[in-house]
Amino acid sequence: MTVSNKKELSLEQREELLRKLKARFEKSMHRHEGVEWANVQAKLDANPEKLWRLNEMEVTGGEPDVVGYDKKKDEYIFYDCSAESPKGRRSVCYDREALESRKKHKPDNNAIDMAADMGIELLTEEQYRALQQLENFDMKTSSWVQTPADIRELGGALFCDRRFGHVFVYHNGADSYYAARGFRGSLRV
Repeated sequence: MTVSNKKELSLEQREELLRKLKARFEKSMHRHEGVEWANVQAKLDANPEKLWRLNEMEVTGGEPDVVGYDKKKDEYIFYDCSAESPKGRRSVCYDREALESRKKHKPDNNAIDMAADMGIELLTEEQYRALQQLENFDMKTSSWVQTPADIRELGGALFCDRRFGHVFVYHNGADSYYAARGFRGSLRV
């Protein structure tokens, strides 16, 4: 799946996305107890570029949903809440350096550049663990997470999944990629 270069939505796209987001929000109230949809929509209406970013999350299979509210910054926090790592973001290595270091069988893209193009950030390990407190995700897939510089400098990168009732953090060469590994993102609105 490709990411659009046009960073605004048509009225029809906007209305369709808001319908999907509202339906998901109402279906999964356990992810955002105490948050009112009207307040979220008011923020989205005031930030059309953020709506475009959420659409990028949606079209790549992320199923974004509100997972929190930062009172101090007055921002709603969206994470990818698809049951498995988003389909349109799998089979990617960690970053551009890893992509360029591969001699053979290069993937089409990398997680860091894709996230930047979409205007979102990869989840950190801490954010990933917080997401897993809401419900079980990545029972069959795995997701790259932000990797500390000292690990990345040695050629590694981190990914997470849920198996055997636990969240696991693993390492791999940053240049590796698998059909079942993608990435989850976050966005503040």
